[in-house]
Amino acid sequence: MPSNEQRRQAAKRKLERRLAHQAARAKRNRRVALIASVASVIVVVGAVYLIATSGDEEQQPAAQGNQSDACEFPAAQEGTQQVAKEVNPPENTQPEREGTVSATMETNQGTIPITLDRSKAPCTVESMAGLVEQQYFNDTSCHRVTTSDGLKVLQCGDPSGSGAGGPGYTVPDEPPEDLEPAPESSEQQEVSVYPRGTLAMANSGSPNSGGSQFFMVYGDSKLPPDYTVFGSIDEEGLRTLDKIAKNGVEPADGQPAEDGAPAKPVDISTVELAA
Repeated sequence: MPSNEQRRQAAKRKLERRLAHQAARAKRNRRVALIASVASVIVVVGAVYLIATSGDEEQQPAAQGNQSDACEFPAAQEGTQQVAKEVNPPENTQPEREGTVSATMETNQGTIPITLDRSKAPCTVESMAGLVEQQYFNDTSCHRVTTSDGLKVLQCGDPSGSGAGGPGYTVPDEPPEDLEPAPESSEQQEVSVYPRGTLAMANSGSPNSGGSQFFMVYGDSKLPPDYTVFGSIDEEGLRTLDKIAKNGVEPADGQPAEDGAPAKPVDISTVELAA
């Protein structure tokens, strides 16, 4: 049987344990309250941040797309281009900038499959694909072929056949960035090599004057890097171009020529995009 002293000591220890337990519980409650308070601050700060960034996105459309990269297709200035066929300019001024579009050009000299490359020239591809969809190139002729050492191209895309026609609007320049410089290139005159198989836009010689005329390179050609490269020609198409080039250029004033209308007409019946 415990003595009075033993009972007092036991009661004292029990009280000390209860006080220690109460103190620990109070400390834990304070910690939980602090964590909850911090969490509330984080939630409020996060909400403020989301509201602020949401407002920025609404006020700064560039965050959803670089407006400086938008394409412009203004009407051609009077006297700079004959409207060869009425068509609508592209409506999409923010075209895709990756991927390719396949198309097939049927001519009386053979088939010319081509590939349009959006990564090289998104604005130009948007325009050319739109022209194809509107059958702009159907029942037209290629008006120029060159067979000189430095320039080997077939030029098409003018329904009037005059070399001065276009769609009534212009396409922005998208200068090529990956062409090799030609040996003739200098600080005074930059010249690049447009390799065999290149599909590029013609222009009138002034900036942003492209329309619908394009040229297909069947042999390495040397030109200033001012002509937008927007695609390529596959092997079947190059064989057709080789045949056209072999037929030569229509003589000028009875004399052999290296630049002019194809000796045998090149007529495009249809151009169709791949499904």
